[in-house]
Amino acid sequence: MTQQLEGPDAAVEWRGVLDRVRGFVIDAVEHDGVQATNLTVPACPDWSAHDLLCHMVGLVADVLDGHEPDDHHPDWTQAQVVARRGRTSLEVLDEWAGLADRMDTYLRERSTRPLNDAIIHEQDLRGALQRPGARDCAGVASVRETLATRLAGSLDGLAPLELRSDAWSWSSGEGESGVVLEASGFDLFRAVSSRRTAAQLRSYVVAGDVTPYLDHFAQLGDLPTRSLPE
Repeated sequence: MTQQLEGPDAAVEWRGVLDRVRGFVIDAVEHDGVQATNLTVPACPDWSAHDLLCHMVGLVADVLDGHEPDDHHPDWTQAQVVARRGRTSLEVLDEWAGLADRMDTYLRERSTRPLNDAIIHEQDLRGALQRPGARDCAGVASVRETLATRLAGSLDGLAPLELRSDAWSWSSGEGESGVVLEASGFDLFRAVSSRRTAAQLRSYVVAGDVTPYLDHFAQLGDLPTRSLPE
């Protein structure tokens, strides 16, 4: 088991996302040109890398302004994108940096929930821009634990689901497991983030049948039909 991050630690991890994303987006623009941010995000195929960045920053702005629906519905997220499409990616990054101190306070004093979105989408953005990294950070481990716990809450009536990696193991309940999946800690993080295909989930099985559990892995949206690059 991994301990979920509390406010101060979540704030540190969130700031790490901001710094890393700023670094690799600027690197992509300088080395691959501004057209790099027009690349489609495989994990969010309706969006370009620039669109995803707009959402990441727009979510922060909306949360800080008290404008956050419980379900993060598509109209809400798309409005964040549309509002920033006329700006460059570097201008959007500057907006993000300008919100950092307020978000630091929010994470420390109110809720760590915004860290989940930031950690998940950092990897989505890395996949689009071909900038892998930050797979073993504390934020990934904590969000993996959070999403695994959420997944467990949807498995009523099913035997326990067990997830194993070299450095992390987890079970949704007590008793004999109905299925055991074994993969890298990062792949299991992406699995509970709805970023692994049904075929990939089947390939992780070392015991049991994952079929009854597949729909439950789609807790953040439909499972992808093609393997993602991150």
